[in-house]
Amino acid sequence: MCTMDSRVPGSELQQRMKRFKARMEEQKPDYELVVIFGNINLYYFTGTMQDSMLCIPRDGEPTLWVRKSYERAKHESEFPCIEKMGSFRDAARAYTDVPDTVYLETDIVPLALYQRFSKYFPISHVESVDRELSMVRAVKSPFEISLMEESGRIHARVLEESVPDMLTEGMRESEFASRLYGHLVDEGHHGIARFGMFNTEMLLGQIGFGENSLYPTYFDGPGGSVGLCPAVPLLGDRKRRLKKGDLVFVDVGCGCGGYHTDKTMTYMFGASLPDDVIEKHNRCVEVQNHLASLLVPGNIPSQIYRDVMAALEPEFLENFMGYKDRKVKFLGHGVGLLIDEIPVIAEGFDEPLEENMVFALEPKKGIPGVGMVGIENTFVVSKGRGRCITGTNPGLIRV
Repeated sequence: MCTMDSRVPGSELQQRMKRFKARMEEQKPDYELVVIFGNINLYYFTGTMQDSMLCIPRDGEPTLWVRKSYERAKHESEFPCIEKMGSFRDAARAYTDVPDTVYLETDIVPLALYQRFSKYFPISHVESVDRELSMVRAVKSPFEISLMEESGRIHARVLEESVPDMLTEGMRESEFASRLYGHLVDEGHHGIARFGMFNTEMLLGQIGFGENSLYPTYFDGPGGSVGLCPAVPLLGDRKRRLKKGDLVFVDVGCGCGGYHTDKTMTYMFGASLPDDVIEKHNRCVEVQNHLASLLVPGNIPSQIYRDVMAALEPEFLENFMGYKDRKVKFLGHGVGLLIDEIPVIAEGFDEPLEENMVFALEPKKGIPGVGMVGIENTFVVSKGRGRCITGTNPGLIRV
């Protein structure tokens, strides 16, 4: 059970703001005002998640303007300056000299919200602050890592020890998903798997019996799932029942105090899989362990991706990191307040790794007629090699 106090200390909030302002000075030296609306970044900087707006001027004190609930924000946040507003008009009175250019989270701020904001904040140009925010969040503090370590302990305990006892012949995939979700929450999981990718909804993760784990999905991951119905392709298939000889694929998030870990395990139900399938799974585990050895400060994510992919055998690359034409172009991704954070072990991510960045490494391979084999665990970038915080079981447990 997660019993940690996840309330963000004031000293932690101060350090986060200091690091963000330092990065802005380095990357956007002409900035004058940053305005944040997104729940994740609001929580990161203030320790509360309200209907609010955070204004960060280059000179002057950052202020959290709260529409609802001001009382809750004051109760749970140690952010030094919290003010109440009924609308943007109230906040605008405090800013008599609004700069022409304001930095916003352009990935997530909808046009209607921007129009309401700009009615009272007369700006003529918008710049994106998304990458700067994400890169500051990428390096975790000891406080953040402690929450992720607790999430990892829950994750390992449930997937490595509890899941085998949950699987029974004839159960529906959706029934298993519901049991797993409830058990994770009972153990301390914070109850949601948050993603930043546009239009991505996820309650738990991807679960599949047999070839259901290869089913096409819009989700940008190597696995697949059928879900409850076309309108809700989440949790599990109501029709598919577990039968002897099935591969069970479980790729789910866990979290503690807002901070996630990501983990995948596979299970052989009632009978062993063919030796060549087990061999392919074990090769995925070898790839994960090699990737982990490269998670050291100074290494370049894009170079890691190129080197590891270039070393894999051509026959192994078939259906690797996806199935048929549905392959993803990464080997791992950042994890934190969101499950899909940056940096990513992929092309285009050329900034060196820093100590205490956190990655989920997930080499997986689709097997026709069987399902998705492979593994995923969450690692902290450390001196020497990446440190796993979600358990050490190599997966493919016989049940």
